Amino acid sequence: MQTPNTYRGGPDARGHFGLYGGRYVAETLMPLILAVEQAYNAAKDDPNFHAELAYYLDHYVGRPSPLYFAERLTRHFGGAKIYFKRDELNHTGAHKINNVLGQVLLARRMGKRRIIAETGAGQHGVATATACALFDLQC
Repeated sequence: MQTPNTYRGGPDARGHFGLYGGRYVAETLMPLILAVEQAYNAAKDDPNFHAELAYYLDHYVGRPSPLYFAERLTRHFGGAKIYFKRDELNHTGAHKINNVLGQVLLARRMGKRRIIAETGAGQHGVATATACALFDLQC
């Protein structure tokens, strides 16, 4: 018996949420999606993968991002202290590089040599191209 629709329990082994939730991927792409899933499941439990990602986040991106205490804004609103997380100081100027590095490291681990990315305003594309250049991958 399937459980009611909820995001609280997470997906089942097939990637489905409750009675109706699931994933739609064109059949021609399913082998690729399953290969990424398999590589991710192996990488998420690999301390070497985590160590390499942490190294590049620290030494290449500039994490952890500094916090800035917004003294005047705090005073203006009263109560809670207000801080700004300064992700614009990251390499490439935004938070996008944090995710892209993990994706590119996973792709490299899978033996991929060329990366494609969707980008709207351009920040994701810049981050992807930057990470690809770091690891000598086509973008």
